[in-house]
Amino acid sequence: MNKKIRMIIKKLSNPRVRRRLKIALSVWLGMIIVGLMLKVVYDIGYFNAQSLKDDKDAELPTAYPVLTMESAQRIVTGALKEDPTNPKTIVSQIINGNHTLSTIIIENDKIKKVAWIIDMHLFFTGELFNDAGYSLKEGIEHQYDIKRSQQD
Repeated sequence: MNKKIRMIIKKLSNPRVRRRLKIALSVWLGMIIVGLMLKVVYDIGYFNAQSLKDDKDAELPTAYPVLTMESAQRIVTGALKEDPTNPKTIVSQIINGNHTLSTIIIENDKIKKVAWIIDMHLFFTGELFNDAGYSLKEGIEHQYDIKRSQQD
């Protein structure tokens, strides 16, 4: 064991080996420094991009209005120009309270109908078809067991 250590020390004392070792260590140290600099630059860029993304997300409206029975009743009463204190048409159920297209069931003189509220302000009771051409009104009437009246 002692012989091996002496042999290594003897080889390292050679000026040519020392110079090559210094060059190798300098290159290795330079690569480590360049790698650390790239890592720092990447992290700074990543965090800046993340903060920009967070700022953009903060600007977007994330809170959509929720359709409640009171707000649906107010929309229906206003659209039909009824007395808000004593409406003839009553919202009996909200099926889908989506903020863009809400499905509701209204009742007038014991007759139930499917109605739609678009963007929380436009109200209508007509037929609505999906992209395949099927009537969504008929599907909801069948699902909630609403009899089709002759007045449609």
